[in-house]
Amino acid sequence: MKNFLLILTLSVYISSQAQKNEFQTKFEHTKGTETVTYQEGIEFLEKLDRQYDKLKLVTYGTTDIGKPLHLAILDVQQSFDPFAIRQSGRSILLVNNGIHPGEPDGVDASLMLLRNLLQDKKLQPLIHNTVICVIPFYNVDGILNRGKYSRANQNGPAEYGFRGNSRNYDLNRDFIKNDTKNAQTFVSIFREWQPDLFIDNHVSNGADYQYIMTYIAPQKNKLGGELGKYLDTRLVPELKRQMKEAKFEMTPYVNEFATTPDSAGIAGFLETARYSTGYTALFQTIGFMPETHMLKPFAQRVEGTYQFMLSMLTMLQTDGQKIQTLKQQDIENVKTQTDFVLEWQLDKSVSEKIIFKGYEGRMIPSKVTTGKRLFYDRTKPYTKEIPYYNSFIPKTTIQKPQAYIIPQQWESVISRLKLNKVELRQISRDTSVEVEVYYIADYKTSGRAFEGHYLHSDVKLRKEKQTLVFRAGDYIVPCNQAANRYIVETLEPQATDSFFNWNFFDSILQQKEGYSDYVFEDLAEKLLNEKPELRKKLEDQKASDEMVRNNPRAQLDFVYKNSPYYEPSHLRYPVFRIL
Repeated sequence: MKNFLLILTLSVYISSQAQKNEFQTKFEHTKGTETVTYQEGIEFLEKLDRQYDKLKLVTYGTTDIGKPLHLAILDVQQSFDPFAIRQSGRSILLVNNGIHPGEPDGVDASLMLLRNLLQDKKLQPLIHNTVICVIPFYNVDGILNRGKYSRANQNGPAEYGFRGNSRNYDLNRDFIKNDTKNAQTFVSIFREWQPDLFIDNHVSNGADYQYIMTYIAPQKNKLGGELGKYLDTRLVPELKRQMKEAKFEMTPYVNEFATTPDSAGIAGFLETARYSTGYTALFQTIGFMPETHMLKPFAQRVEGTYQFMLSMLTMLQTDGQKIQTLKQQDIENVKTQTDFVLEWQLDKSVSEKIIFKGYEGRMIPSKVTTGKRLFYDRTKPYTKEIPYYNSFIPKTTIQKPQAYIIPQQWESVISRLKLNKVELRQISRDTSVEVEVYYIADYKTSGRAFEGHYLHSDVKLRKEKQTLVFRAGDYIVPCNQAANRYIVETLEPQATDSFFNWNFFDSILQQKEGYSDYVFEDLAEKLLNEKPELRKKLEDQKASDEMVRNNPRAQLDFVYKNSPYYEPSHLRYPVFRIL
């Protein structure tokens, strides 16, 4: 009853005139208790499209469930052409909704935002120099799988979609591997429109606290360049100021170290390239992930999301040209950048004090189990300083090559490079090239499936220079282009979200030929007699490696792997570096 009264007193920021509007949304009609269905949302946008020439609803590609992705484009100049818009100097904001359909706040907020931008003259200055593109439902599959129980921790709406798509993929882990048609279509939209700012609307899980709104911004060190400086010193502080003024004070996403945020502080979220905002950063686009708080009423969460998008439009109104200039500077710089960080780690020696508004948390006896449970006491709010750790330092850094060579048979990788508009050229005739070759010396693999894969990590490499013959039709990937970050972070096997770590090259990890011990013993003896340097190598290995010293089978295998009989392609990473 308390929450229902709260929703009524909020009035969901809807004026009496808006309530009479023929374009009233389901969220408004139900006084902030329900979210639109897929069909209702698309029909609402189609109705706006018919009524207003400044809005166009288009479709792209397809999704795993067979439906296209819709994109609503609000362009006061009615060009609807991303190239022409960029040439005119106007900014582009891309908003993504429903990646997790149980978190529909952005869906309803976006429908009202588009309508209000079309109808409210007071808001229209925000789109004089900005085009806003909205994906109303990204995980169409999950939106259609509607129910009311999958978000057990969430306070409304009455019904909502399911987190996984029709193939049970979490789409916010699919921006590099592109297993789903949803992700492939998103890449087409993103690379065509090349937005200046990107918003991916979410609802949080985790701790309890006083804030309705939290946010994940690109990690400032990882984004780097002029955009990283602007993000840290201007964009984030100004967004926080505006949101506080609008009565939606924000805090960074509550990524706590210990049981409660105040016990050890919170850490910045390192959004690697598998996530939406980590992916967009590879192309010098600042992406934000607003995370409304799951325990706040749905009406408040939608209102907060609406206000966040308004604040972002306000930033583009004032800083749009600056953001475009800084983005272009970073794009030009990345073309000639030589060193790239593949892995980052949190610097626990550096923190800042931030004011945090939480609730006292303590462990109390559980009434369900025989143990204790965490309890946040909302009768005991607090405001205190806590440490915020948001500096990351390089863990693994490489120098980019002049180019990579990818044999044409690795079509699944090549198709993803093409999808992302990476510049490629094919070798015209069989050619011998001296290249740097990686051998996979060691790696770890997850023991449990993760998003359809058994993810690799902690990759160790051995390098050699070899002269290899490449065939007509093999691909060269020059490293002097705007997509350099995407190229390096997918093709270097040590990178967190590399194609190697996502199992695109697992067939090289299996040895295809072998030997019978009793047969190879005679060959091994002959090799050791004929090649004293091999015998010395074996003796040195036995002296330094206890496992080899105490294991005759390992000794024989060592001889085999250092003989001409061992296949050179075993563990050889099939992406080659031209230095």
